[in-house]
Amino acid sequence: MVNLNQQVLRTDAAGMPLEWINFQAAVRLYHLEQVAYSCGSLLYRIHGGINARSGCRSIIEVNSIIATHGSYAASKARQFYSPPLNNKALFKRDAHLCMYCGSYFQERDLSRDHVTPLSQSGADLWSNVVTACKRCNNHKAARTPEQAGMELLAVPFKPTHAEYVYLQSKRVLADQMEFLLAHFPRSSPLHERLELQRN
Repeated sequence: MVNLNQQVLRTDAAGMPLEWINFQAAVRLYHLEQVAYSCGSLLYRIHGGINARSGCRSIIEVNSIIATHGSYAASKARQFYSPPLNNKALFKRDAHLCMYCGSYFQERDLSRDHVTPLSQSGADLWSNVVTACKRCNNHKAARTPEQAGMELLAVPFKPTHAEYVYLQSKRVLADQMEFLLAHFPRSSPLHERLELQRN
């Protein structure tokens, strides 16, 4: 049975990951002849209506990765890209680990901690926030890790556009993951965190 909830990874013509789209949006892009090429596994075979003249029925095959015409993210703009900060993506960036005690938690038991607290002129930015369990966050309170006598296990980082596309995903297929990983910086902490999740 076909899983119509599986998202399609859309890229620009240069292969830069842009976003996740549903099968209806993918079919629309094929119909509007906006798809430059596709790769990955075949996800959907969508049957349309029957042509009155030819008597043939239209069929659109949708792959797991589709590249669309045009380049939507110039390389200079990518350097200064700052994705919107939200808890779901933050917790996924930090592999659902508390960056203080190192334990794994369900999303409902996690919170956003400001390394330099807002009350001490800290900012609500990717580079100043980490995932913390509620117990550690309450213990740290409005103090820096040093002031609270706590050790920060990893340095927070701002995801690149490709990393953020991954962080926004619900369910990533193996071919989509391989494609995304090729666009992560070599020094990205996500490589190590994804490897930990696999083991």
